[in-house]
Amino acid sequence: MSALHTTYVEGIALWLERLPGWEQARAAIRGEAGTPAGPAPRPAPTLLAPTERRRAPDTVAIALEVASRACTAAGRDPASLCSVFASTHGDLAISDYLCETLAATPTLLSPTKFHNSVHNAAAGYWTIGNTCVQPSTALTAFRHTFASGLLEAFMQVQCEQAPALFVAYDMPSRGPMATVTLSRGLIGAALVLAPEPGERTLARLDWRTAHGTYEASAPAGALAEPSAGNPMAQGMALFEALARERAERVTLGLGARLALAVELAPYNRV
Repeated sequence: MSALHTTYVEGIALWLERLPGWEQARAAIRGEAGTPAGPAPRPAPTLLAPTERRRAPDTVAIALEVASRACTAAGRDPASLCSVFASTHGDLAISDYLCETLAATPTLLSPTKFHNSVHNAAAGYWTIGNTCVQPSTALTAFRHTFASGLLEAFMQVQCEQAPALFVAYDMPSRGPMATVTLSRGLIGAALVLAPEPGERTLARLDWRTAHGTYEASAPAGALAEPSAGNPMAQGMALFEALARERAERVTLGLGARLALAVELAPYNRV
């Protein structure tokens, strides 16, 4: 087991099709409101110009929306934050389109679609839209993507002693790809993390990596059913714990015998 480190949460954002916002999700988790039966329309991030907003893929739209909301909640200038964008599959709809078009009519391949197919598309839109020149990372670690992205953000905060933005998102699989890569629903989640407590600190996270067998935490409350089948469901137990605002432990998988153990505690200002 590694040494214990501490990171503070300043901003939280969450978007699921049936809980399109952290306030709605938090209320549902705490039993203060129900979960709507129908899906919400996909977000339309104001960071993008109207034309770009209309043609942006779902992954870009969801990632930019939650990133902006988390920064607003934290009172942080997006241009000042380094960022980590984590997605298990990237944009599966565009991947399906590319494969289909290349197989049938390769000369009709859309340059715009191809441009949006790269795994760091959301990170690119984010940094360009905010004129941000801070470091940005885009990563995937298959079924361990959420925990790996969160660990990367933790490490950047720890090493640089500066706040960082963590964004995680995944979308439904479509077409023939759905037979080999199953993913349901559209989920985006974001946290603004800091090395020290401040005026907007919401929670304290004490974390370490742990080797050996482990049982990964899974959402057991209001996020369990809406997130089922999406790779980002692996991180929803953390958001449920943040909503409950009490001391809890969450274990997130980093590998077959490696986990990220996080002890949460609400931050009480003196």
